[in-house]
Amino acid sequence: MPELPEVEALREFLAAELTGHEIVRVLPVAISVLKTYDPPVTALEGRAVTGVARYGKFLAVDAGGLHLVTHLARAGWLQWKDPLPSGAPRPGKGPLALRVALETGAGFDLTEAGTQKRLAVYVTGDPAGLPGIARLGPDPLAADFTLERFAGLLEGERRRLKGALRDQSLIAGIGNAYSDEILHAARMSPYKLAGSLSAAETQHLYEALRATLTEAVERSHGVAAARLKSEKKSGLRVHGRAGLPCPVCGDAVREVSFADSSLQYCPTCQTGGRPLADRRMSRLLK
Repeated sequence: MPELPEVEALREFLAAELTGHEIVRVLPVAISVLKTYDPPVTALEGRAVTGVARYGKFLAVDAGGLHLVTHLARAGWLQWKDPLPSGAPRPGKGPLALRVALETGAGFDLTEAGTQKRLAVYVTGDPAGLPGIARLGPDPLAADFTLERFAGLLEGERRRLKGALRDQSLIAGIGNAYSDEILHAARMSPYKLAGSLSAAETQHLYEALRATLTEAVERSHGVAAARLKSEKKSGLRVHGRAGLPCPVCGDAVREVSFADSSLQYCPTCQTGGRPLADRRMSRLLK
């Protein structure tokens, strides 16, 4: 799933490629992708792009006050093409969900792999009014995301750290991969209760969170959309590396599986050498 660093890189990439260019066609291919109907996608046609914004994991292309907003979900991706293939795409054939064409002949495709279709596209005059964006917590890389604000978010929080960090209404933009990476950098168990942290532990977690995300954004800076997935994978220390040695201590990275997801961690770095029980508590990843 694309998370804050990758979506920020896509925002930067699209801003450079789209700004000042006219949208000439918006072609929904998968019937499930559009989540709004008024205004229609055709209202974007003939408008010039004036900027691209990010809200957590949402991207919003501003076409003169009308916004094309997308959330790539777990298996969605954006593919830039210059030029776009000729001819209209055929519905139901392959992963293509939506195509946006510019007057230059270039444009991008939104694609989604797998059978679970969760990629979402909206057309709106106000992205902040969309339910998914309206419920977002603060952006963890914003200037006003201070240690004091972070501590206030965790105060009284009864969930485990893994679930709290992934809650988009608590903190926007962190998903399964970077929550694993942040907790590894902080040397904290994913099962530790968020509201139980001392002041020193809260500061340590805050610093690990900011550093992990900042470094990931910097690694992704200037990387073309087609290479972002591999760039993300190359920078991960524990996520997706079960069975491999921890790059810090050399212990084997362990995994806890859930109904539709999993977490990875280093026992030596994070849990005092004790393996975590694989309890399959799906509520942990809510």
